Amino acid sequence: MTPRSLAPLVLAACLACAWPAAAQQPADKPLAKEPAPSEKEIDQRITETLAAVVRVKMRAVPEARSNATLAGYDHATGFGLLKVQGDLAVKPLPLGDSAALGVREPVIIMPHGGRETASLAQVMSRRQFTGSWEYLLESAIFTAPPTMTWAGAALVNRQLRLVGVGSLLVRDTVEPGTPEPGNMFVPTDLLKPILAELKANGRTAGPQRPWLGLNTEEVQGRLLVSRVSPEGPAARAGVRQGDVIVGVAGAPVKTHVELYRKVWSLGAAGVEVPLRLAHGADVRDVRVKSIDRFEYFKSKQAL
Repeated sequence: MTPRSLAPLVLAACLACAWPAAAQQPADKPLAKEPAPSEKEIDQRITETLAAVVRVKMRAVPEARSNATLAGYDHATGFGLLKVQGDLAVKPLPLGDSAALGVREPVIIMPHGGRETASLAQVMSRRQFTGSWEYLLESAIFTAPPTMTWAGAALVNRQLRLVGVGSLLVRDTVEPGTPEPGNMFVPTDLLKPILAELKANGRTAGPQRPWLGLNTEEVQGRLLVSRVSPEGPAARAGVRQGDVIVGVAGAPVKTHVELYRKVWSLGAAGVEVPLRLAHGADVRDVRVKSIDRFEYFKSKQAL
């Protein structure tokens, strides 16, 4: 029996275990009052859960940084909302308690494609994650074994509730630098407090983080600039690919966490950020006028 042919059995087993497990989960108390389901009810629940994951096709429009059908986006978490035209005729997945996931707890990864693409995994760690694109999560969800269909996949707990959205394929799911391939998921707990604002306004309210338009890589204890966003703040200030960021506002920085926390501590979007850069033997200071990243990626009207 192949791993894919095992998927329906795995899903049924996880669902059958969900009712007794639910009694231990405060967020899922209503489920604990339900009687044990029949095989028909189990199959229906599985079908509804799998159908809730839909595939999105997109077309890149020349010279447009985002699409007019993007209803909302939050750069701090990476969650976006899309407008839906018509009725999808699916039952939405309820949001679960991401924080309640324990290490080694079984989860189901559900990309689009139904039973044949769903797979069973385990939570390997809950820890901080930093991305090269001015991105930081305090407690991302790391799972293994890896799935190659991770992008936008639903991470579902034993109660068949959505607890994460697939973001990346990673090499180190347990701890940084220790090879253990798998996937990183963004916890849906981060979506709950901002969902209403995204629906109403397309973004979160309040001061926004300053954005520089830099991609950096941690290389041998240094922060190497690997990309500069065209026409972004850093590009306008003269930051170049290959520069090394050695300091922010007089403080040395060597990691993504140090860089981001120092920049964000200076104030909201619009604040001027002093950077010290090294390029070979040359060292220079530049001042970057930060912006709100939302403004850089706002829609351009397609022709």
